[in-house]
Amino acid sequence: MANSASGLAVNDECKFKFQELKARRGFRFIVFRIDEKAMEIKVERLGGTSEDYDDFAAALPADECRYAVYDLDFVTDENCQKSKIFFFSWSPDTAKTRSKMLYASSKDRFRRMLDGIQCEIQATDPSEMSLDIVKARTH
Repeated sequence: MANSASGLAVNDECKFKFQELKARRGFRFIVFRIDEKAMEIKVERLGGTSEDYDDFAAALPADECRYAVYDLDFVTDENCQKSKIFFFSWSPDTAKTRSKMLYASSKDRFRRMLDGIQCEIQATDPSEMSLDIVKARTH
């Protein structure tokens, strides 16, 4: 189904892999990219359950926009093990203006398609999505 704001379609694999992450915890993270030739959002990389936040951060290109989801495990102040699914909108300052506009105009609709997102982080620089910042959003 095309996104009315940007004309983008969402590849079915995006929804299927997200459901797998959410329901079966089959992945630690998923990185999505916009294929500008096909005008479609696609899965770019699946992070295995043994991968950590550093692997996730390294999977985001330094000069290109991406969407991503990350399943964060954490322990609450009451010593309970929990997890939250974060949606990331990665739009580095060094990315092409056209790409930043395309990602910005498609983000809200794509995020709504991924039912079960609990927190959202928009970042233009790695410092804006450090693990400390992400953990602070779990409260």
